[in-house]
Amino acid sequence: MNTVPSVAQSAGKPGVNPPARPRAKRRSHFTPARFGVYAFLITAALFFLLPLYVMLVTSVKPMSEIRMGNILALPLHFTLAPWHDAWASVCTGLDCNGIQVGFWNSVRIVVPSTILSIMIGAVNGYALSFWRPRGAGLLFAVLLMGAFIPVQVMVYPLVRVLASVHLFSSLPGIVVIHTIFGMPIMTLLFRNYYASIPLELFKAARIDGGGFWRIFLQLMLPMSTPIIVVAVIMQVTGIWNDFILGLVFAGTRNLPMTVQLNNIINTTTGERLYNVNMAATILTSMVPLAIYFISGRWFVRGIASGAVKG
Repeated sequence: MNTVPSVAQSAGKPGVNPPARPRAKRRSHFTPARFGVYAFLITAALFFLLPLYVMLVTSVKPMSEIRMGNILALPLHFTLAPWHDAWASVCTGLDCNGIQVGFWNSVRIVVPSTILSIMIGAVNGYALSFWRPRGAGLLFAVLLMGAFIPVQVMVYPLVRVLASVHLFSSLPGIVVIHTIFGMPIMTLLFRNYYASIPLELFKAARIDGGGFWRIFLQLMLPMSTPIIVVAVIMQVTGIWNDFILGLVFAGTRNLPMTVQLNNIINTTTGERLYNVNMAATILTSMVPLAIYFISGRWFVRGIASGAVKG
């Protein structure tokens, strides 16, 4: 018979202490792995922020300081005149009204293109997720193929099509083009998001007498806020940064900001004003940067909420 008391029995008796457990060693906060991670993050931050720093510093310097050649030095004479010239008076071709003309052209292109592509993509994703018409899989595959075909392949056929319906070189024409190119990825986003919603919720709405549009507008659309935010970010930044489609389809009166920025920087007449060029570049990229900084958290949440099912 074993007479050695167990640990539990010894702990229950007065005056008998249980055996001490070995203390876990404290890990040092400074480890080689952590040092490597921070070194990589700092290097990556410097790599991406250094060009932005150079652009900002150059845009507030007079040309006399820029000619000295020290691009990393802070300005000795701070000036906002290059920003004013870039916005209001720099030549973007034959017109010298600044890049503000391209800004408002981009706004007129982005707003309807974003709204239309998101609306069509949401309806397509909803129909392919819940109603599943005949040939839905084939239709979805065709839409996905459109997302991977290079834009340059379809430029000439689209030029002929838009010219035949008298929409080439017009604002409605460039809006239609951006809507067409945004449909595949928008359909994919909304289809994956709606596929993560329980099917029982849709069946309950059908039992209550809901039809196609009533279920979509009153049930699905109010639940789609996260993915709508993602879609808005993707479409606004993609359309705003577009160059080739705006150059080909917008026409001379509706050239977006990116095309007019190219006309400013690549001009071959007169003195090359680097401070004005840098200011115009920052003004052009300000809208996408602001969107990413303001709504980046929503973007991550929306992507995660739509990634449950494929």
